[in-house]
Amino acid sequence: MELTQSPIPQKSISFSSSSPFTHRENTLRESDRSLSLGSLSISTAVSDDNIFIAGDAEQEDENAAADDLPSLSDDVDKFLSILSSLGDSPAIVPDLPDISIERFAALIEKDISKYESGSADDHHSPSFLNSLDRASKLTAALTPFSSDPHYLQALNHTSAVLHHAMSFLEDDFHSLLLSSPSSPTRLRSIATTMISSGYETECSQVFLISRRNALESSVSEQGFEKISIDDVQRTPWESLEHQIVAWTKSFRHALSISFPQERNLCNEVFRSHRAIADGIFHNLARGILIQLLDFAEAIAMAKRSAEKLFKVLDMYEALRDMIPKLEDLFVSPDSSDGEESYGNLTAEMSAVQRRLGEAIVAMFCDLESSIKSETVKMPLLGGAVHPLTRHVMNYLKHACEYKNTLEQVFRDHRRMDRSTSGSFDEERGDGGRTGGGSGGGRNSNPLLRQLVKVTDLLHNNMEGKAKLYKDLALSNIFMMNNGRYIVQKIKGSEEFNQLLGDTWCRKLSADLRQYHKNYQRETWSKVLACFKDEGLQSKGSVLKPVLKDRFRCFNTMFEEILKTQSAWIVSDYQLQSELRVSVSAVIVPAYRSFLARFSQYLDPGRQTEKYIKFGPEDLEARIDELFDGNPLSLLRRK
Repeated sequence: MELTQSPIPQKSISFSSSSPFTHRENTLRESDRSLSLGSLSISTAVSDDNIFIAGDAEQEDENAAADDLPSLSDDVDKFLSILSSLGDSPAIVPDLPDISIERFAALIEKDISKYESGSADDHHSPSFLNSLDRASKLTAALTPFSSDPHYLQALNHTSAVLHHAMSFLEDDFHSLLLSSPSSPTRLRSIATTMISSGYETECSQVFLISRRNALESSVSEQGFEKISIDDVQRTPWESLEHQIVAWTKSFRHALSISFPQERNLCNEVFRSHRAIADGIFHNLARGILIQLLDFAEAIAMAKRSAEKLFKVLDMYEALRDMIPKLEDLFVSPDSSDGEESYGNLTAEMSAVQRRLGEAIVAMFCDLESSIKSETVKMPLLGGAVHPLTRHVMNYLKHACEYKNTLEQVFRDHRRMDRSTSGSFDEERGDGGRTGGGSGGGRNSNPLLRQLVKVTDLLHNNMEGKAKLYKDLALSNIFMMNNGRYIVQKIKGSEEFNQLLGDTWCRKLSADLRQYHKNYQRETWSKVLACFKDEGLQSKGSVLKPVLKDRFRCFNTMFEEILKTQSAWIVSDYQLQSELRVSVSAVIVPAYRSFLARFSQYLDPGRQTEKYIKFGPEDLEARIDELFDGNPLSLLRRK
């Protein structure tokens, strides 16, 4: 009879979950040829009588029972050895062991059916995988002889069985990758079998898809969700803050934990195929990294404002810290295949890092602009620390926690300025103050120069606001409050203090002492004038009317000062104490001396009570009410 040459089953990227192999309707016919490949004669011709097409089903079952997989495998191996000895262009086609091949394929198919039905669970056993490897070699060995009808029939059968087996292994491979990736031995056995059977593409695709899903899930578990650049531009900053926190956590987790785990898994599963392992991992990592980098780039492109600085710094640091980890993941001492991927990804990450750095510089410029534009025309009640001072100094203190990062950012920015303009304006933003612990610190450290510029702008802004007060004494209290707040914030931060150094703080402290002197002169010089001897005596006698007027003036001025300045605010306890002590040190001794010299000239009784309202101890107690921010304190004491 004439055989129809049916097409050999072809591989596909994605297998069907069902077997493409269907058992033949025709049963094998008993052959009178020995099943032992050892007695085969190469010169034996192939005839229609040798083709095992049909036979009695009962006889087939008996023959199948007589043969087991090891003996059939031995027959197949002998046949493969014969084919191998013929070379690439055999002149004679050897006899085909139809029955052995047919039964060998049938046993494999039977095992697969058991595994698929769940009635057996040893499909990772070496014997089963070895059988598939043998079937793959058999298919490859039969292919050159496919023009022969006998070989074509055997080829169709073994190809279909092999395809069915690979479909089964693909499903199993996928399941293991999702459920048991910590079992690399089983995964490696399947991968090795699929690759050696010519199914490298299918194996790689299954691994890539399965682990990409797992990687994306691990990123999502850290809180980050993929978002487009357009959506980033439209999202309110409050929402983006949470996204950035999640991004930073996810990015660090991916580079330090997830990627190394995937790298190890790839190396273990494809231990004998390093190029495949490298290619799969590079594709996996790049896909996830691009998603993460797209978000970082979108943040760098978003509208800039000073409030965004610290979250962007967190992203910048994450990129800076994680870039060195790429080399261990991508570059292998045994292969140069990963160097190109490593170079490309490093370049992309560095580019995003630079753009974030430029955004950081712009945000500092935005802080400068916000200080310059703060031109409120109403003075702050009580001369307290201005909200702008609190905001800027807390901002700078927080920024100094990123000291090393910001130094790097501004240094890189200065280099870029030099490369684009050919020079760099070292005096840009010079506010007149100096900072840094060493002589050339300001010009050598761009962050220091930036901090000095911002603090100088703030100081100048406060001087402008101080001029809004009609009372010069209150104006000086305002400058003392804000100046002390600035100094305390600098000294309270180790990084901030290291950057600006003692020189800058000493200069500002000298300004504070001058404000203090100005306050005392404006407030208490007129009070002290009441205690002068000039004009109190004439021809050796005390002029009582003048003396009474002196006491009356002192009482009026002192009570007015108490009433006014008890409402003034000095929130820094140390500064408040210093001011009170300094006032007491000047006023109380002078008053005590004045009383000792002249109180005797007042008539005892009502006259003394009328003009001498305060004792020295009373003055001290009342002075301690100054700068409480409470205008009613004096009334309560009365």
